[in-house]
Amino acid sequence: MKRGSNTFGDRAIPAAEPHRPAPVRQRSHGIVRLRAAPAGTAAHAPTRIVDLAESGPLRLRFPRQGSERMLEGVLVNTGGGVACGDRFEVSVVVEAGGACLLTTTAAEKIYRSDLPDAEILNRASVGSGARLDWLPQETILFDRARLRRRFEADLARDAALLVAEIAVLGRAARDESLQEALFEDRWRIRRDSRLAYADDLRLDGPVSALMARTAIGGGARALATILDFAPGAEARIDEARALLGTLPDSVEAGASAWNGHLAVRMLAPTVAPLREGAARFLAAWRGQPMPRVWQS
Repeated sequence: MKRGSNTFGDRAIPAAEPHRPAPVRQRSHGIVRLRAAPAGTAAHAPTRIVDLAESGPLRLRFPRQGSERMLEGVLVNTGGGVACGDRFEVSVVVEAGGACLLTTTAAEKIYRSDLPDAEILNRASVGSGARLDWLPQETILFDRARLRRRFEADLARDAALLVAEIAVLGRAARDESLQEALFEDRWRIRRDSRLAYADDLRLDGPVSALMARTAIGGGARALATILDFAPGAEARIDEARALLGTLPDSVEAGASAWNGHLAVRMLAPTVAPLREGAARFLAAWRGQPMPRVWQS
């Protein structure tokens, strides 16, 4: 090869390709904002949509809008799951005297992440004499998933809020364990502008190994939290414990009540009995069947 030449013998040496930065991945930012209110001043007037905004992969559908007082909405993630770096926000306002139920069309999947966290932020505002039932289907975390989830609610003094959240740590069909993952779950509920409930759960690292510890999860891979902030919920503690006594044997559950609300916790080694038990409890507790999507 000649000095200063770009040839080697008779062969040309190809020029070096310019450095190309790693591609920026597309992240999903899904937003749903709903405002609902009674259609009239009658005591049991049906609740109607006042305003609805949707963007990104999140959609809200209403399978029934008849004469029932409660407006039922089904959240749909058209992206098919939550990937690393995605952000999803749901905000619902139920005005005075209204009644609304929100659920999801299927279980939400949280896919593995190569670094960024996924975020889910749910906010609710429930006016005087209004009711919101927040009953999504389960959230399934894959191995190496990273999820930060937050639920915030502002309630009027006489508002009612029922919330149920189920988390599944690994895909049961694959007998998957979470060797490395992050699950952060934060709850902040205020009544009449004063903090009434605060709870933080953080599982970071070898989540399945952490849950295997007796003092943490006792080997559970599915967990549920149910909160009832309806007026009079605290006085129903004996009823709640009686209902929990009818759950499948593999489900460990307990109920407590204080500060005007009731809390139920459930643990199970797999999601099937816990989902069945939570649905059975909620149907009896509400005196109404679960949303149809739960039965499909």
